[in-house]
Amino acid sequence: MGKRRALAAALLLALAVASCGKSGSPPVKGPKAELLPHYTVAKDISLPESSVWRRAKNRGHLIVGAKEDQPYLGEKDPATGVYTGFDIEIAKMMSASLGFDPGTIEFKTIASANRETALQNGQIDYYVGTYTINANRKKLVGFAGPYYMAGQGLLVRKDENKLTAPQDFDGKRVCSAAGSTPFQRMQKDYPKVDMVAYDTYSVCVDNLLTFQVAAVTTDDTILSGYAAKVPDELKVVGKPFSKEPYGVGVPKSDNTLRFALDDAIEAHEKNGDWKKAYAATLGLSGRPAAPAPPIDRYPAS
Repeated sequence: MGKRRALAAALLLALAVASCGKSGSPPVKGPKAELLPHYTVAKDISLPESSVWRRAKNRGHLIVGAKEDQPYLGEKDPATGVYTGFDIEIAKMMSASLGFDPGTIEFKTIASANRETALQNGQIDYYVGTYTINANRKKLVGFAGPYYMAGQGLLVRKDENKLTAPQDFDGKRVCSAAGSTPFQRMQKDYPKVDMVAYDTYSVCVDNLLTFQVAAVTTDDTILSGYAAKVPDELKVVGKPFSKEPYGVGVPKSDNTLRFALDDAIEAHEKNGDWKKAYAATLGLSGRPAAPAPPIDRYPAS
């Protein structure tokens, strides 16, 4: 066990290096700035009925909630403070369509359990961070999209060959993010699994590498990013056992903003920005691009 823990410590260091890279350079295996699309900023756009848009206009920029520890989706370089990933590119597309230079976005890291509160209290203008659209959340916030369809999966150590499905983990410790849809689903559908929750998935992965949990469960997109960082030590197993439509979270009362973002997502899918952004970010994890799901233009409530 002593040797295993020493190996795990080395792996954690390798994961950190892979996530960060040297100061001033792109993350290893991560998005390269020169390959990312450039988004045309909309001119003469005006959304006076959107309270969020008006505040951002007066402020001069948008404040966007995001994740900082999800490789190829939403990852923050601790050396530079720069956020990269597919979700970050979606946030930039939305900014351009709302008339704001994407380079002026102020990103804020918001944990899964705090997303609804951050939108409700005006801490952020919108949220892009593997945010699954579901009926319960629609009671609290609004959603534009979806812009991607993921599915819940399992991440295990590379030498694990027996545990491949959620029911295989009865009596074993499995980690996910507090307040996340995957955590809630495991508790409901697989009550014999010993679930462990933390604010971030990176802590879950640390626990997996140090043999404190048997698996990490969340969306397969997120897990593929971590597995791609250290492919000799981690792998995604089994088949996805849910559908996770990712949406852009907005304040529930701001339907004007929601409808404008629905239009923006559709426009960027049609003009090729979505496909280019995917190829330069999440596509680097080895996941082929799935067709973008249809926009759910549900009526104002």
